[in-house]
Amino acid sequence: MPVNLFDELGGQQGVRKLVESFYPKVLNDPLLSPLFPKEISSTMDKQEMFLSQFFGGPDLYTSEFGHPRMRARHMPFTITPIHADAWLSCMSEALEETVDSELIREAVIERLRVSAYFFVNS
Repeated sequence: MPVNLFDELGGQQGVRKLVESFYPKVLNDPLLSPLFPKEISSTMDKQEMFLSQFFGGPDLYTSEFGHPRMRARHMPFTITPIHADAWLSCMSEALEETVDSELIREAVIERLRVSAYFFVNS
């Protein structure tokens, strides 16, 4: 039976905890912070909704906003492989803080790595 990352992360609470650990790192990163609004709460809410369904939980993002169209939503921003690396580094740090299982942390990063580099447009 395949692993459901949503469940392995602790469901909605676990995903929220991950998002709350992740975004302060993003805002403190000199490369990433200019890409995000200073008032980050709505971005965090959308990220929680997206990650919930991305990891196998309820389709919260799609039910509220429609198809994610994530590449199109990221096109207005210049995203390089260095940005993708920095984003994944922040996520790895957040996972270290919020997820005990190294296997689950690795599975999450592998799942996100494809997406992070899919957004590269420069």
